[in-house]
Amino acid sequence: MAAPGTRSCSLSGLLPAQTSLEYALLDAVTQEEKNSLVYQYLQKVDGWEQDLLVPDFPEGLEWLNTEGPLSVYRDLCGKVVLLDFFTYCCINCIHLLPDLHALEHTYSDEDGLLIVGIHSAKFPNEKVLDNIKSAVLRYNITHPVVNDADASLWQELEVSCWPTLVILGPRGNMLFSLIGEGHKDKLFLYISIALKYYKDRGQIRNNKIGIKLYKDSLPPSPLLFPGKVTVDHVSQRLVIADTGHHRILVVWKNGQIQYSIGGPNPGRKDGIFSESNFNSPQGVAIMNNIIYVADTENHLIRKIDLEAEVVSTVAGIGIQGTDKEGGAKGEQQPISSPWDVVFGTSGLEVQKSDILWIAMAGTHQIWAFLLDTGRLPKKNELKKGTCLRFAGSGNEENRNNAYPHKAGFAQPSGLSLAPEEPWSCLFVADSESSTVRTVSLKDGAVKHLVGGERDPMNLFAFGDVDGVGISAKLQHPLGVTWDKKRNLLYVADSYNHKIKVVDPKTKNCTTLAGTGDASNISSGFSESAFNEPGGLCMGDNGRLLYVADTNNHQIKVMDLETKTVSVLPVFRAENAVVDGPFLPENQKTVPKLPKSAPSIQLPPLAASPGQTLPFQLRLDLPSGTKLTEGVPSCWFLTAEGNEWLLQGQLPSGEIESISNQPTISLQIPRDCLSPEAVVSVSVFLYYCSTDSSVCMMKGILFSQPLQITNAQQGCIAPVELKYAF
Repeated sequence: MAAPGTRSCSLSGLLPAQTSLEYALLDAVTQEEKNSLVYQYLQKVDGWEQDLLVPDFPEGLEWLNTEGPLSVYRDLCGKVVLLDFFTYCCINCIHLLPDLHALEHTYSDEDGLLIVGIHSAKFPNEKVLDNIKSAVLRYNITHPVVNDADASLWQELEVSCWPTLVILGPRGNMLFSLIGEGHKDKLFLYISIALKYYKDRGQIRNNKIGIKLYKDSLPPSPLLFPGKVTVDHVSQRLVIADTGHHRILVVWKNGQIQYSIGGPNPGRKDGIFSESNFNSPQGVAIMNNIIYVADTENHLIRKIDLEAEVVSTVAGIGIQGTDKEGGAKGEQQPISSPWDVVFGTSGLEVQKSDILWIAMAGTHQIWAFLLDTGRLPKKNELKKGTCLRFAGSGNEENRNNAYPHKAGFAQPSGLSLAPEEPWSCLFVADSESSTVRTVSLKDGAVKHLVGGERDPMNLFAFGDVDGVGISAKLQHPLGVTWDKKRNLLYVADSYNHKIKVVDPKTKNCTTLAGTGDASNISSGFSESAFNEPGGLCMGDNGRLLYVADTNNHQIKVMDLETKTVSVLPVFRAENAVVDGPFLPENQKTVPKLPKSAPSIQLPPLAASPGQTLPFQLRLDLPSGTKLTEGVPSCWFLTAEGNEWLLQGQLPSGEIESISNQPTISLQIPRDCLSPEAVVSVSVFLYYCSTDSSVCMMKGILFSQPLQITNAQQGCIAPVELKYAF
């Protein structure tokens, strides 16, 4: 190839040379031939008179997993650099992550390779750094990530879709680009030969890059990014997909854990509970002590038998599939990123739950797994164990059609069933089109309910607007649940941080709860705040709505009668697990109070060194409630900026009875470092209704200013810390 002149910085400058290489690779038979072709290509590209240079990262961008901002030409000089243009909602970007993890395990920065994630948001919610932090944790991303919120690099390089990979040489010179997922072999080929080529020329440096993982700064938590939740309507137990911990929890309605299956690390092993594991599980469905799990990143459907205490695989082969038709027996049928599951009934005369519907996010379709011999609409009788496509062409679209195979979904992520007339449909949270759709159980017809717009190719018709049908706007909804008592559909409008309600008869969609701020407030519906809620389900005979508040690492409980939101405390009987970090005895970390917690400023108090100050708790619970059994309510002493006050003191304790509340003692040290200080008492109360149908957590902060003087004070009367919840 003739040496080019002035080089454009867009990816189009690579296109002619790389296209010729890829055609030549198609004809190559042996690995040696492929290696030689790539090596020769690099000789040509490296011989251009002027490098095709990537623009440097703009100043002022926010970085994660690094000790500070990086520069291509200062910090990454001497490295082969892989730029991953991604957005965290995109299933194709998620599919690429295992390839990047494998690459990082093969080559380190000391070997000369560094991966940098360039987050270029699709949705406005994805531009917020805190939300990107959550995604980095959720997907275990350990390489540097930069928040290019304005997509400046995306635009300068003329990137056209997510994901796009760009490989740089040690001078910041662009070498290759790969668009979309599914290029693992080619990616490894290009990287390995690029490292060899530049090592042969002495241009690779083995210095380490300053990596500081964001996940290392966080305390442990009883839940980590819970994705979905469902209720066993017989026992009222909850099943929680504790996605970030790669486990499934079965908990009683007071939050006490009955079973913890899998975790804390990802895996795909079947067997007894203590040996089994999952990889970022999402959807869960329970019936007759059997739980089915959408084991998302294992690309499997798993079965948990609670009586036998055994986990098995019923569908999928453990690697991402590309088949968009299906029809094989479950264990032989490749599937792709199942995101939700729900029980259904086939068209046979005997009505029973013999179908497991699957939101197959990876292929943008709705699939079915036959739990027994049955029949789908417009299908012949199917054998037990068959796994096949029901609706969706596999094209990523917002296309409605009377013929289910011609319809198009865009990353369906939530399912709920309304089998009764006149609905007789599956409701689908179609996340990337920001719509809720219906699939008829009679003929498979796919119809629009709310959100999006009429152009089936426009996947950017999102917003936060209450309205009717297409005038309503959602932002990446991930969950739906049907309220058969009220004939209403509840929607986890994830990127709007709201729970919305839809009347399918009128198509009216309104906000039920959530301020729209990504926050964590449990109060009345209109004052409460969520953070990317991902799943929800009905409980307590239609009174309660359980919400997997994913980025708050909580299960929220919405009481549809009192219009209040509370937090479900998740705990083991032998180990108090509060809503927040675990609190081993040697750990001084105080849980964070809810934003809605009242803060009471007490009048200043005079005290002298050596004197003991008694604080008497006088807290009143609402009538008809009691302290939650098995979840110790607790108090904590803190003195921010004056920690010397607490040296040798008892900094925390439990509240075992509301009728016999403890006195908290603080002895002023003999050697005082400041004449003024403020001591704070944080209280966390876990209580539930007398029948234990609703459990809540409330917090309160008392702040006591102290004026410390050497003048001897008389005996100090107990300071009453009074509050009625």
